[in-house]
Amino acid sequence: MGVGKSTVGELLAVRLGVPYRDTDDDIVAAEARTIAEIFVDDGEAAFRAIEKRAVRTALAEHAGVLALGGGAILDADTRALLSGHRVVYLSMDVEEAVRRTGLNVARPLLAVNPRRQWRDLMEARRHLYEEVATAVVATDGRTPEEVTQEALNALELKEA
Repeated sequence: MGVGKSTVGELLAVRLGVPYRDTDDDIVAAEARTIAEIFVDDGEAAFRAIEKRAVRTALAEHAGVLALGGGAILDADTRALLSGHRVVYLSMDVEEAVRRTGLNVARPLLAVNPRRQWRDLMEARRHLYEEVATAVVATDGRTPEEVTQEALNALELKEA
């Protein structure tokens, strides 16, 4: 959350000359409501089922840069679908998250004690991100352009 996946994803797509897609945007468009509203109205389990379908569909349809929501990797089937794809895990520490977002934006999983919840989420998820990652790129203190270049280098991709 707040790591810059959309910004870096869009920059990567431009530099590679391919389309960009974000499964969070797909979910919002399909459901005609925000992710926070889905969490509040239907709960996290319902959201994760919608997210799983969105990721599966996007991986089948999209031949470009695809950004996934931070919790998409919680599902074992989704992690299996990601194998064979180039996956960049954009990492950051909590201090960077606070600097970027203040942890006060509409993040349904960070509603109470956001700093602690962010740390707990990362402790629970980090190994899953690393499991699916082809490359890990730290974003702390870097511009989106620097992160994009590092991702290109890590994946050994050439610009279009």
